[in-house]
Amino acid sequence: MNFKWFGPIALLAALVIGDQIRINRPAHKYRLTLEVETPEGRKSASSVVAVHPDRSYTRRGQTRTLGDAVFVDLGQGKNLVALLAHVDGKLVLDDVNYVALRAYNAAAGKRVPFSEMSRLTGIVPVKGELVPVLVTFADPAAPGRARAVAPDDAEAMLGKGYRLQAISAEVVPNGYWPLDFGGALGEPVTRGIQAKLPWLSGAGDSAATALRAAGLPGVEGIDAREVFTRK
Repeated sequence: MNFKWFGPIALLAALVIGDQIRINRPAHKYRLTLEVETPEGRKSASSVVAVHPDRSYTRRGQTRTLGDAVFVDLGQGKNLVALLAHVDGKLVLDDVNYVALRAYNAAAGKRVPFSEMSRLTGIVPVKGELVPVLVTFADPAAPGRARAVAPDDAEAMLGKGYRLQAISAEVVPNGYWPLDFGGALGEPVTRGIQAKLPWLSGAGDSAATALRAAGLPGVEGIDAREVFTRK
């Protein structure tokens, strides 16, 4: 066996792997948590998402978020879902990239650089225009039974005694992509929304059906699945 090329090939492989890690490692991750007061007490759920700037060679400068919407099981057959979207005249998918950044800015009362986000600690409130679109499903297996929920009037859709208590963001350890499986390796991105909303796993436009049923604007101009999950 000729080992003459082993060294150069190993070096090239290390460079390629290192470059892929540089490109694909998230800039930061954050946990979005919803807390809801119910007649049975406080219920909560959270989802960790990863924010990725464009470090590739395309120079398109597109930041993207990977992760799932937050599904809170409220008991009594009720639920509340925080989507990966906001509304500004129409559904907007990109604002979720900056929820944590803007929440920490608001809490600190000053500008926090995007490049410094992974070093931040603490839990900050998510308020006002930073609150993502909230919906509820009378039947999670039926996308056509989605309804929008106003953050300041959850009772209107969920019933008496239901109130959105708080939404918060917390930067979590980035870890070592692609080995960020949990613990010392870093917080993994949360998955599981497809188990809660089974129609997401099927073909067709069920995600768009859900958004239309909730009365959300601009459904035709987006990939509706990305409101619920991004990979």
